[in-house]
Amino acid sequence: MLQPVILCGGSGSRLWPLSREQFPKQLLALTNEQSLLQNTILRVQGLQSVEPILVSNENHRFVVAEQLRAVDVKHDGIILEPVGRNTAPAIAVAALHARRHGHDPILLVLPADHTIKNIDAFQQAIQQAVQLAEQGFLVTFGIVPTHPEVGYGYIQRGNALDVGYQVNAFVEKPVYQVAEEYVNSGNYYWNSGMFVFKASRFLEELSVFEPEMFKACQEALTASASDLDFIRLNKELFASSPDNSIDYAVMEKTKFAAVVPLDAQWNDIGSFAALWQDTEHDPYGNTTYGDVILEDSRNCYVNAQQRL
Repeated sequence: MLQPVILCGGSGSRLWPLSREQFPKQLLALTNEQSLLQNTILRVQGLQSVEPILVSNENHRFVVAEQLRAVDVKHDGIILEPVGRNTAPAIAVAALHARRHGHDPILLVLPADHTIKNIDAFQQAIQQAVQLAEQGFLVTFGIVPTHPEVGYGYIQRGNALDVGYQVNAFVEKPVYQVAEEYVNSGNYYWNSGMFVFKASRFLEELSVFEPEMFKACQEALTASASDLDFIRLNKELFASSPDNSIDYAVMEKTKFAAVVPLDAQWNDIGSFAALWQDTEHDPYGNTTYGDVILEDSRNCYVNAQQRL
């Protein structure tokens, strides 16, 4: 069983004023007529055998639910975080929720603010990652780099597996010269922040490396309340969890980390530069929306569809 877990609780502050606290970037239609969240879910339709789990901010719950209905996607629960605790606790409560009836699906963990243009290549990489997950690996996707990028972390590949590679190291965002060396070596990938693993395997590793987090998430979900489409985590218990990313909490510590290369025109819409890269440009490299007049301007992103 393959079950998507969509992480859609971010604030998108670097895309202000397009992205606001009450209506962040993942809920906006920035690259086509659908929101980033809707595109994320739609690009894995047909692969999954279990309805997706979503992890959302409390304040965005109604918009998230409505956007799913708008594209006719059913779900297996919208888990509401009462406070932000980073990606590891968010994925933990989703994995625990997926295991609630004794099932053990393979989870496909996706942030809601990425774009991927080559859907076929992405789905093929997912199938490869599933093969490794069935063997007990915790798999991440390594983006084949197109240029030296200092805004992403990197993954150094190790020994080859049946498909993909063991992970040799996760590397923090480098300076430009080091990033250039990584790209030229052919042994490094951009860290995508997307993962595939069995729910049980992730929880096993989390309980070993972050027992306090595992306990807090387990208790917060056990004490949660159901409300319409939503699963409200117990605030006090969830807030007691350490704040940590999945990379730091599990992936950098486990001996079972694997990476599947992904070359699918991926982009993380985390800044206006990334948004500009993902849009169509005029002959001068400009992207414009709304009532815009440009003079002697090149490589600009201008959005004038409404007032601030």
